[in-house]
Amino acid sequence: MGEGRDPVRREGRVAQGAAARGPNKAYHNTGFLNSADARVLRMLAEYLEPQSRFDYHKVEDTVVFMGSARIRSHEDAEELVRQAEAGHGDLEIARMQLKMSVYYEAARELAARLTRWSKDLGKVERRFVVCTGGGPGIMEAANRGASEAHGMNVGLTISIPQPEFDNPYVTRELSFHFHYFFMRKFWFAYLAKAVLVFPGGYGTLDELFELLTLVQTRKMRKPMPIVLFGTEYWKNIVDFDALARHGMISPDDINLMFRTDSVDEAYDWIVLQLAEKALGQPGATL
Repeated sequence: MGEGRDPVRREGRVAQGAAARGPNKAYHNTGFLNSADARVLRMLAEYLEPQSRFDYHKVEDTVVFMGSARIRSHEDAEELVRQAEAGHGDLEIARMQLKMSVYYEAARELAARLTRWSKDLGKVERRFVVCTGGGPGIMEAANRGASEAHGMNVGLTISIPQPEFDNPYVTRELSFHFHYFFMRKFWFAYLAKAVLVFPGGYGTLDELFELLTLVQTRKMRKPMPIVLFGTEYWKNIVDFDALARHGMISPDDINLMFRTDSVDEAYDWIVLQLAEKALGQPGATL
């Protein structure tokens, strides 16, 4: 084994400055903990530490909101248009931002309504807690709506080489920061009882198709209601009907998603699905 991968030698180097204090315990050896040899420990930490916090705060399950980090609030988008009209910025891009801001406001309202509904269940544990990727855009909108409804909400952020963003609406005790994408996606899927997918880019598509694959292959056996919000957008981005026509998916696979542009329809459908499949109330009224 080469010296660069020898944990004993590495620990010796790390401990040189602390020789007077005696040997360095393995779990205090940051050189080892940040090494390739300890990767499995870091993975395990991103499982056990969130689990500990979820248990402590009695978060039993979640409703996950996915969507673009680039979508702005209506107020912010209007300001972009005003600046562009004054010659500061691209007017076409600003107008598209204003058009897309309807999805921010829809996610915000849906999260608030679902949070108020979940709080009215009167459970000791926290049911159907709003959960997002903890970033800006649709994620901020959903955390904001839940916060405005005075509900705890979850943010599962990821370390990527982009400017840090502080989502002020995430409940601080339930704000997580992951290194591994797959561990972050595990926590999205593991606690979720329903998922709402708003317009988004590569990240949103990745998360959506992984969920659809898990449901289609029955690797995920629990019921997983999925709302695809924004029919015009999704029709232009992914032709699910063409996948079925070409025999790449079953026609029934298209029905794994409920597609709508209506906050009322999305809310009513999600609540009905949760009441029947997660609360055990067949035929429950809204």
